[in-house]
Amino acid sequence: MINKIVLSMATLRIISGSIEICAALLMLRLNQIDKALVVNSSLAFVGPLILIATTTIGLVGMSDKLSMTKLAWIGAGIACLMIGILKK
Repeated sequence: MINKIVLSMATLRIISGSIEICAALLMLRLNQIDKALVVNSSLAFVGPLILIATTTIGLVGMSDKLSMTKLAWIGAGIACLMIGILKK
């Protein structure tokens, strides 16, 4: 039987991949650099949200197995990732 948390994480990743494919097809259909850039920029917003959601679901599923110290280190690591991704 598939774990519900793993299924949720995988579903989010499948949705994310589908959004990426649809965006690529939309770029090809639009066939204009400026409009393709707008589509690409919107993907930059979706990616981190999926990352945060998937990681949160995974951490909630593991929270009973991890100490508070380990959760704090994981949180610090995620914060560093988000700063690195979102900082311009």
